[in-house]
Amino acid sequence: MFVVKDLVVDMTNFYNQYKSVEPWLKRKSPAPAGKEFVQSKKDRAKLDGMYECILCACCSTSCPSYWWNPESYLGPAALLHANRWIMDSRDEYTKERLDAVNDEFKLYRCHTIMNCARACPKGLNPGKQIQNIKVAFGSRNVM
Repeated sequence: MFVVKDLVVDMTNFYNQYKSVEPWLKRKSPAPAGKEFVQSKKDRAKLDGMYECILCACCSTSCPSYWWNPESYLGPAALLHANRWIMDSRDEYTKERLDAVNDEFKLYRCHTIMNCARACPKGLNPGKQIQNIKVAFGSRNVM
């Protein structure tokens, strides 16, 4: 990332990439009369290892693919969050979310070097989540 001053970096690109994966619940059908969207414990457990991300950017800044393609590769943090919403049973935009990251640069610049997992202060594994997205494409016969 570009250094602004001393240890302050410009995280504008990082946050724009995060925003591009639309990290919020998206539904096509409305909520039933003021009720919450219920999720089973089993479905909730699928989100473990993703929702804990604190957006510190350690994973992205340790990734060689992100170093060389910061404007086009979404990076480990954004892709981890993309998969978090792809896997959420309450979200109804899975296909659209998968289509949004299905790009030679946005997703497929990850070469599973795994610096991201080693750098994460929370012990998360963004590389595994990126691989899960790639596997989802395989099951849909995409790319």
